[in-house]
Amino acid sequence: MKLFVLLGSINMALAIAIGAFGAHGLAGKVTDKMLAYWNTGAHYHIIHGLALLFIGLLISKAGENASSLQIAGWLILAGIFFFSGSLYVMVLTNVKVLGAITPIGGVSLIAGWILVAVAALRHLGS
Repeated sequence: MKLFVLLGSINMALAIAIGAFGAHGLAGKVTDKMLAYWNTGAHYHIIHGLALLFIGLLISKAGENASSLQIAGWLILAGIFFFSGSLYVMVLTNVKVLGAITPIGGVSLIAGWILVAVAALRHLGS
């Protein structure tokens, strides 16, 4: 539990700093389209930072049945890295081919959420 709460907290802090950098440091320095990519990355980063916190709390409730939740947490962390990270690097470098990495992160995020649903159905009960 502690690990994903820690990872979620760190990611929330990073996402807020990255979002603020986009709003104040990139405005006027990159195209509106690139700024929109940055904002999409920051938006997903914030949502999934919260997801990591949520998963940490679910792990504490699931106890020994937490393996699918732990995998979900790692998939969501990887999704943040590949989805948001590829968008951040693409905007900063203007290397648009990096956008091809973004869907890998999206699939990882989707898989993570599916595993959260599986864990809920199997182990968390009512």
